[in-house]
Amino acid sequence: MSPARRCRGLRAAVAASVGLSEGPGGSARRGRLLRPPSPAPAAPGARLLRLPGSGAVRAASPERAGWTEALRAAVAELRAGAVVAVPTDTLYGLACSASCSAALGAVYRLKGRSEAKPLAVCLGRVADVYRYCHVRVPEGLLKDLLPGPVTLVLERSEELNKDLNPFTPLVGIRIPDHAFIQDLVQVFGGPVALTSANLSSQASSLNVEKHHGRAPGWLSWLSDCLRLRS
Repeated sequence: MSPARRCRGLRAAVAASVGLSEGPGGSARRGRLLRPPSPAPAAPGARLLRLPGSGAVRAASPERAGWTEALRAAVAELRAGAVVAVPTDTLYGLACSASCSAALGAVYRLKGRSEAKPLAVCLGRVADVYRYCHVRVPEGLLKDLLPGPVTLVLERSEELNKDLNPFTPLVGIRIPDHAFIQDLVQVFGGPVALTSANLSSQASSLNVEKHHGRAPGWLSWLSDCLRLRS
């Protein structure tokens, strides 16, 4: 845990080409660079990183270099105590190190979220659930549900940062069925706090820039709370 480390605010956003049928992907428009707002800590040079055309790029693919670049950049920002916007198998999310208390606070400020509302924890493998939770359900059930678009509410273990949801002994666990965020958490090597990339109590972001029904693209809501530059 690193409660004394200064959080660097939102430093990177990862845009996927696929992920949801109309969700993390589908936009061919050129992304703009993002600069964090006040009162979040200043972080000039925050950037939008676009994943290559597949949501499951493997080592033999010529697209792997772009995938690896985005992965390394996002991991570096998490390790530095920053907040990163990432695609999942459901919505775009805001992620930070669950062990960095300052980063947790930055997520709440960016969203305007009440600190009485918990953040979920994203893990990279089903085996990690046993480290961060007291599991009292069959392993087969965990493997049936995870990875997947579900949040499992379990009793937290002492391994989790005490500043993460200090008001409850429970924690919501996610392992999204999305190759990039699974790679991200596994390479990062620790639990990642995860919440939707939207202003608190407003429509969730399903797409980078386009609007789908009432749900804004997350660049749209970021433009309300972040200063944009071309």
